[in-house]
Amino acid sequence: MKFTATQRSVQGTSASRRLRRAGRVPAIVYGGTEQPANIELDHNEIFHALRKEAFHASILDMDLEGKTQQVLLRAVQWHPYKPQVLHVDFQRVAASEAITTKVPLHFVNGETSPAVKLGGAVITHVLTELEIHCLPKDLPTGIEVDLANLEAGATVHLNDITLPAGVTFVPQGAETNPALATALVRGPAASGGEEGGDEGGEEAAE
Repeated sequence: MKFTATQRSVQGTSASRRLRRAGRVPAIVYGGTEQPANIELDHNEIFHALRKEAFHASILDMDLEGKTQQVLLRAVQWHPYKPQVLHVDFQRVAASEAITTKVPLHFVNGETSPAVKLGGAVITHVLTELEIHCLPKDLPTGIEVDLANLEAGATVHLNDITLPAGVTFVPQGAETNPALATALVRGPAASGGEEGGDEGGEEAAE
């Protein structure tokens, strides 16, 4: 994905306010062998780009004064109640240097899984994204979690899926095999069916 940026010659709170009133967004790009650069973006362009999931988990081509640089979106500051982008941070990336970033999880086939079709379970997504480490060329826009074989009451962990080639999971603390999704049984089915009897079913329904 590609976006356009221009050099920002003025800095400070007042200058940033003037930029925003003019439909521009102050931003910064850092990393690599170059010094951090203050840049500005067109608000409408970056606003619509940020609504696309791939913009948050892809190597981006930034056109800065006619020169293309590969960058990764690192942070976005939004107005607390207006649909307005206040500031954006980008990091330069090099093809030979591995990066650490978060990518979204894409859950598929949950509605046709035994947990839902046969067990009447409700699937809960425990995580919605994973922090990973990889070379820029191996960065996926998302990681698929296939729930086709998920049974009622079961949980899908990280070890149950296959990460894309060249991608490794970055553990958070001591957790090396986090739960990704679980199928929770609610209502009478949770009481154990016929073994629970009518009374158990009524209690579960309550």
